Amino acid sequence: MSPYTLSMLMSSLAVGTITTLSSYHWFLAWMGLEINTLAIIPLMTKTHHPRATESATKYFLTQATASALILFSTIMNAWMTGEWTIMDMNHHMPTTILTIALAIKMGVAPFHLWLPDVLQGLNMMTCLILSTWQKLAPVALLILTSHQLNPNLLIMLALTSMIVGGWVGLNQTQTRKIMAYSSIAHLGWMTMIGSFAPNLALLNLLVYIILTSSMFMMLMTLNSQTWTNSQPLTKTPTLAAFMMIVLMALGGLPPTSGFLPKWLILQEMTKQHLNVLSATTAMLALLSLFFYLRLSYTISMTSPPHISNSSLIWRKKNNLQIIPMMITLSAMLMPMAPTLLMMN
Repeated sequence: MSPYTLSMLMSSLAVGTITTLSSYHWFLAWMGLEINTLAIIPLMTKTHHPRATESATKYFLTQATASALILFSTIMNAWMTGEWTIMDMNHHMPTTILTIALAIKMGVAPFHLWLPDVLQGLNMMTCLILSTWQKLAPVALLILTSHQLNPNLLIMLALTSMIVGGWVGLNQTQTRKIMAYSSIAHLGWMTMIGSFAPNLALLNLLVYIILTSSMFMMLMTLNSQTWTNSQPLTKTPTLAAFMMIVLMALGGLPPTSGFLPKWLILQEMTKQHLNVLSATTAMLALLSLFFYLRLSYTISMTSPPHISNSSLIWRKKNNLQIIPMMITLSAMLMPMAPTLLMMN
């Protein structure tokens, strides 16, 4: 792909997200989502592979359906209330349709079936963009409208996402599908707390982006497609050790950064007197933690020792220089907990 074309597409991604984040009118927010969708499809198909074309087709059809539902719900709200502003969704029928549309956009269960298949057909860089940057606009709309949405529906979607993300992820060996189900489980946490504490949902999104970016960058460096093939890990022992730490952070194991949002969310749910729901959520987090622990065991305990006379992959100059900073953030955000508690 030409550098000029690539720069134009990346700029369009940024413009679409910024348009949605800064809009006050539903039509402008919808336009930003459409610009985002149209800008990432050429990035998906740049490899000229049938799987990439299939992924782009599935993504376009799913996102077009979600965008049509968003436009339909906002038109219905304008017809019933006379308001086009994002903060004035007052009728239950438009808000229900909007919740379903945003769930499809993000890949929240039970509207998640497109996400693993789409990620499986893409390269790692496009998977990184789809798993992080493309989540910003719909999650921002969910947070902005969370006080108007039905909390029972959000809780049901969140619990379904945690169950699906943890349970179905147990049987996966492909790294991109594992990250897809990890995304589904983390989106469940954001959806759960969105109607009670939007600031915590935003914090969870930030930590999720840091952890997922770290993981995808390491997978790109190692060129690892499946966990059953440990050949890349044996050539990069240091990076494999750091990958184990990031996996523990994704699972929410203390004292890594991934424990911070889960701890704060459970604390807020307890303050809201949702004791049974918080206990159920904590137990569902163990599902995801189990397959992260299994992957860590595969990396650290079953990889044979290997001595290579060639230069190690992670020391090459063409590597991503941002990896050390992302790994540090993935493991050491816990000292910020008192400051974040004071902000809330």
